[in-house]
Order: sequence, then structure tokens, then C-alpha cells
Amino acid sequence: MNSQLIYASSALQDPIAAVAEFANQLGKQDIDTLIFFCSPDYDLEVLGQEMKKAFSCPCVGCTSSGQIGTGGFQHSGLVGLGLGGGFRTHSFMIHPLAEYSRVTAEIAEAIRCDTEARPNMQRFGLLLVDGLSMAEEHLVANLYQQIGNVPIIGGSAGDDLRFEKTHVYDGNGNFISNAAVFAVVETHSPVATFKVQHFEPSDVELIITEADPEKRLILEINGEPAAQVYAEALGLTVAELTPTVFSRNPLVLSFGDEPYVRSIQKINEDLSLTCYCAIEEGLIVAIGEAKDPVETLRQAFAKVNETISEPAVIIGCDCILRRLQFEQEGLEQQIGEVMVENRVVGFSTYGEQYNGLHVNQTFTGIAIGGKNNV
Repeated sequence: MNSQLIYASSALQDPIAAVAEFANQLGKQDIDTLIFFCSPDYDLEVLGQEMKKAFSCPCVGCTSSGQIGTGGFQHSGLVGLGLGGGFRTHSFMIHPLAEYSRVTAEIAEAIRCDTEARPNMQRFGLLLVDGLSMAEEHLVANLYQQIGNVPIIGGSAGDDLRFEKTHVYDGNGNFISNAAVFAVVETHSPVATFKVQHFEPSDVELIITEADPEKRLILEINGEPAAQVYAEALGLTVAELTPTVFSRNPLVLSFGDEPYVRSIQKINEDLSLTCYCAIEEGLIVAIGEAKDPVETLRQAFAKVNETISEPAVIIGCDCILRRLQFEQEGLEQQIGEVMVENRVVGFSTYGEQYNGLHVNQTFTGIAIGGKNNV
């Protein structure tokens, strides 16, 4: 059976009209699974009920800080991808997130049964999480350890940088917080996961001397208030620290030869720094040094094409801090064109999941082969 991947979007602000336009674009074709991302500005109660009425297949989605579709970056509205022609999705809700250990054990058993019943299928996991929960590290690590040989990509839901409340769709007409949805997708099509970032460590190194990993707080760097030391390392004052500064100057730590970005979300009144990922006391970090983001992204997609020639679609989770940098540097349209060339459908996130890790200022993606209308 040939896989079909069908793209749909709406920029309409009224949730009823937006879902109607969205559903009309998907047409009467059989959809096995719908993956969607939406603006937090919608009346989510209405939007959720309209999605429930419009689609009988499994629906997996969340609020975002912008979407990615056939026009590149989209700042509002609704985008999605219909998977048809033999896809099978087993979707799991994790709510409240404090119960992740119990639920992941149940998920692992369900996947084991599916694998035994259909051993020749390709599988990947898509994890969408409340982006303000600070639960991603424990959740994705536990999931990946429990479920075995199933690659995971995902993103943390957003709310357009308001940092008030983010939501995932429960598949039954409701958007909820303190929750995650984990969708395991089975297909006969080839799939390949990957991640890309465009920062490497500079020569400017800092020592985290006091931190609260559970709250993702850096309290002190080099024995002084964290924001003060960070600002001085950039030649700035604390008053000049903004989300754009954070996006262009993340912290980078290295494990072996692999750099991992730890981006800063905000500065607090006590001059501590809240990060998008947990960071531990005693670590040596460097100020990140940017490589060419356009060329880095092109190279990543070229490498994916070596595994899956001309993927039908790439589902992408792209950190909001990357887009802020692209906007500041006038690269948003150029990066968007690269996304369009490579058939990316996705959203701007508050953090990304890749196998057993929660990362940020990163693009994580799953490339899927097959026919497409994307």
C-alpha cells in the first residue's frame, strides 16, 4: 500500500472557520492519522471540539510559537499533516505528568505487543509536551529507556513567548496542560530521524557554581550572580539582556565531541537565569559561537537524503530561539525557503526531544518516504 501524506493549513483566526478550511483541504481521502500545530490565540475549547467533529482518526497536536508549512514560517493559524495509505498510530496521553513512570511502563508493553504482531513495520515516536512543565528531561529519558528500539523526536508546546500556559491536544476535543501526548506511528515507508544545530563552543568558558536543575535555574556563574557574569562575558549590561540576545548567545556544553545547547529563557529578579533545559552545578559551559545556519541546515537535509532519497515529508520541531535569531539577522525567509524545499511541516517549540534527550536551540526531525501532496 502506498503511503499518502497530505498537507493542510489555515490562517483564519476564527476557530470554526479555520478547522472547516483545514478539513476541506484534506478532502475526502482516507486519513489514518492527523498531526497538527496551532496558534495559542485560538479559543482552544472551540477549536478542540471542532477538531473532534471534523476528524474521526487519531489526532495529535499542540499549541505552538509559530508553525512551519508550505509557505515556510507561519506566525499564526493552524497547520497539519494527514498520514494516509497504511499508517497506524498508537497514541498515549500522559496526564498528569507526575505519573510518567507508571504510564511509560504501560506504553512499553503496548509497543512490545505491536512489534510482535507486526514485526516488519517501521516505527517512530512523536512526543509533544507541555512546554512549561519542566518535565521533559525525565519523561523522554524514561520513555526512550523503556520502549527500546523506537526513535523519538518531539517538541515542547509553546504560547508565543508569553510563558503563561501551553497545551497539548488530548485526542478527544480538549487542549490540556500538565500533559504530554506520545504517538507511536507505524508505516511501511522508510523513516529516518535526525537533529541539527548551528552552534559550537567558543573560547569563552564559564563555570556553573550554583544551580537548581529541577527548576532549570542557574543561580551563580563563577561565584557571582549568573545574569551579571553572563552579560559581562558578552560585553553587555544586565539591562541589555533580551530574548534575542539569549537566542544568539546560548550556553554550550560538550559530551565527548558532541556539543549540546543550553539556551536561556529569561532573567529573574534575583539575577538568576532560567534555562529551557536543566543544567547542573559544577559544569563548565562555553558561550555558543554561531555557524552559518542556512548552510548547516542544507547540509543536514542533504545527509538525510542520503538515507531517504527525496523524503515525502519531514516533520520538524524547531526551537523558537532559532527563529528569533533568523528574524533578527534577516534570515527568516531564506531559512523558510530551505524548509519548503525539503517539505518540512512542523512548529516552533520551547525545547526539542531527540531519542532520550531533551535539547534546545535545535531542529529535530523525522523524514518519511512515500507519495505526498505536501
